Amino acid sequence: MSRVGKKPIEVPANVTITIADNNVVTVKGPKGELTRTFNKDIAITVEENVLTATRPSDSKEHRTIHGTTRALLANMVQGVSEGFERALELVGVGYRAQLQGQKLVLNVGYSHPVEFTPEEGVQVEVPANTKVVVKGIDKERVGALASNIRQTRPPEPYKGKGIRYEGEVVRRKEGKTGK
Repeated sequence: MSRVGKKPIEVPANVTITIADNNVVTVKGPKGELTRTFNKDIAITVEENVLTATRPSDSKEHRTIHGTTRALLANMVQGVSEGFERALELVGVGYRAQLQGQKLVLNVGYSHPVEFTPEEGVQVEVPANTKVVVKGIDKERVGALASNIRQTRPPEPYKGKGIRYEGEVVRRKEGKTGK
């Protein structure tokens, strides 16, 4: 059995879950609403504020999607109740971020500023010139936007300059001299 798939998901009191035909699951909470279609073979049930996903057999196909389905459901429940956030740090001389309306504008050493427009359901905050926080209820979208921002100027190993996740450790290398 999948260790992840077996775990039941505790549903908070302020979250409602509806399961329609063809395993279309809608999760509503104080932060918003998420809808996703899951594989029809996985049985999704809600009993007394506990959400469970069970598979019909031990075939390889069912085992592969069992844990994934449970993890996606848990992320949906957590997203509508608490939300997700990903923080990024800008390290480098002259590197800075600012908001212009909804757009995030980054100056990270290129000849032009780099702009990002977050899609609906994702917010971007700039608490400091060198810090960017991406927030939202969909973990997949928050992570994708944070990853795209980081790819603008990934941290390099020699001086450590670039955009990194908060708390990310960048392994440093010695230069040419090797002293």
